Amino acid sequence: MKNLIIVESPAKAKTIQKYLKDKYKVVASFGHVRDLPKSRLNVDIKNDFKPTYATIKARRELLKSLKEEVKKGKKVLLATDPDREGEAISWHLAQVLKLDLKDKNRVTFNEITQNGVKAGINNPREIDMNLVDAQQARRILDRIVGYKISPLLWKKVRRGLSAGRVQSVAVKIIVDREKQIREFVPKEYWTIESILSKQKGKKQFNAQLSLINGKPADISTKAAAEKIVEELKHSDFIVENIKNNTKKRTAPVPYITSTMQQDAYNKISFSSKKTMKVAQELYEGVSTKLYDTQGLITYMRTDSLRISEEAKTAAREYIKKTYGEQYVGYEKKLKKSANVQDAHEAIRPTNLNILLESVEQDLTKDQYKLYKLIWERFVASRMADAVYDITSAEIKAGIYTFSASGSKVNFLGYTAVYKNNKEQDEQKELPELEVGEKLCAKKIEPLQHFTQPPARFTEASLIKALEEKGIGRPSTYAPTISTIMAREYVIKEGKSLKPTDLGEIINGILEEYFKNIVDENFTATMETGLDSISLGKLDMVALLKEFYGDFEKTLKNAEENMDPQKIEVPSEQTNEICEVCGAHMKVKFGKFGKFLACERYPECTNTKKFVKPSAGICNKCGGQILIKKSKTGRTYYGCENNPTCDFMTWDIPIADACPKCGATLFRTKGKNHKIICRAENCGYIKEGNNG
Repeated sequence: MKNLIIVESPAKAKTIQKYLKDKYKVVASFGHVRDLPKSRLNVDIKNDFKPTYATIKARRELLKSLKEEVKKGKKVLLATDPDREGEAISWHLAQVLKLDLKDKNRVTFNEITQNGVKAGINNPREIDMNLVDAQQARRILDRIVGYKISPLLWKKVRRGLSAGRVQSVAVKIIVDREKQIREFVPKEYWTIESILSKQKGKKQFNAQLSLINGKPADISTKAAAEKIVEELKHSDFIVENIKNNTKKRTAPVPYITSTMQQDAYNKISFSSKKTMKVAQELYEGVSTKLYDTQGLITYMRTDSLRISEEAKTAAREYIKKTYGEQYVGYEKKLKKSANVQDAHEAIRPTNLNILLESVEQDLTKDQYKLYKLIWERFVASRMADAVYDITSAEIKAGIYTFSASGSKVNFLGYTAVYKNNKEQDEQKELPELEVGEKLCAKKIEPLQHFTQPPARFTEASLIKALEEKGIGRPSTYAPTISTIMAREYVIKEGKSLKPTDLGEIINGILEEYFKNIVDENFTATMETGLDSISLGKLDMVALLKEFYGDFEKTLKNAEENMDPQKIEVPSEQTNEICEVCGAHMKVKFGKFGKFLACERYPECTNTKKFVKPSAGICNKCGGQILIKKSKTGRTYYGCENNPTCDFMTWDIPIADACPKCGATLFRTKGKNHKIICRAENCGYIKEGNNG
């Protein structure tokens, strides 16, 4: 009789089943099996915030079959993800399946490899109720905030809006930055750049005016800059001082969740949501020709920089063998933040012998990009520092002093594997210069500048800000960003996050009536409280009571004093023309989401569905192909002339035209996608890239 192991995902179940063969039956819970029903609050505030959970409808049949298995006397091991959320899922399963919470039936896998799975199964433990309580406290807090504030927002603005502890702070951070940008007054300033060379040398280098009469150059007008340039034309450029030194650039630390998301965004243009999805795939197990199915990285939700001794040894051996003894790094003392949960290692490859080139053909394009990033970062983190030879020169031209600097690599160190933009920039060498040497000024140029406002946040810089402020945890960054964009409080302009009018209105209401909800320090303190619960240092009910006391007063004040008159959110005008009266249509929001309405309402009451155009033209009738959603939320593509034209497809229309017939081309979905033409009697097919 096979015993049961319950994990969260089918992919993870499949990988673990291969390692355990016939000893266990591995099944997936498909995430949570119980939750707070959406119909009402389902938190008994007067009875120590007792939550009322209900079985998720889609899990009823699964739980029914699991109960039958348990009745047969099978031993059950709960192997959901090794974090608070996973611990809570195991607890819910134990409750539903009536398992003894005193039994050692909880196992965790930091990595889905043969050794990782074996280590987990050989070290079962009881369900950690501290972790469960921390997850429950977060869930209850978020439910209270969402269900108590949202109805007020519906009355004040419109239905379908929501507030949340972390998401509302994230919106405020973005709104505050936008205010700084609007209020910023640019200040003009000028710099003087010169291109110099030796008298008999061809090599040129740049130098910038840094001092005037020994004081920092401060040039605020064009006239002043042009006057200096005119004087410099009649001056000799003499090398006054040369300094040579070396500079070390310390090897980076391995990835934690936040830094992985930031680097993936900056280096390979992955959204935080996409990064976590692909990382989950790499963790749960990927099938390769050489290594069979196994997890390629350790658990990807972590804020710890800890590395196992086994991994350190493997890295040391690999670096010594591949690059030489001198490239092996020293053990660094790392500062440990008070809020770090040290249950997991940093994110690293599970096996350094699985080289990038050996799995490139087996992974999707996205999987390979992220695995390469993680693999190179980890190897670099165990390598020696990079060393640069730095040359700095001061060049006098009368009362003016120019500065120039250059560098060359003395020792590659970790940059043999992993480079940042900074390392790539530091490759400019100065020619050999001597004190007293006269130089040729090939060009002297005044350049106008204006001080710049602070930049808008990107996903990467917002995650960094949230982490630095102690807001949210590794598991919350990606869903927070997804939520504020789905609610249309924030939109993307290029890579920048910009608040919408709606986002600014909601933030204004929350700042006026619910200061604590959008206060960074308050939210960070709550996160610290949740951490204390997970460590057994704070009682869950105590934290909830402390929060709700002030919150209840705030809520009552808002209900009594909030202006009942609705705030009108400015409408977005479109190029769509109303076919009834010829005016433009505007984007409006209703009970079921966006729709188009005539700008002359109420004189003209014409409305129509809001749809987004895609890149393609219908091959059947020449109409625009629109992006549509099925009842289950899946994206598909259909003709604007539906129902007259019945064209629809799951394949993605692209901007390229068919080289054979000129019609719109489509990209099929899946790992090995193809580019195809759907025009009748064409048949053009082009194999796509892996991924």
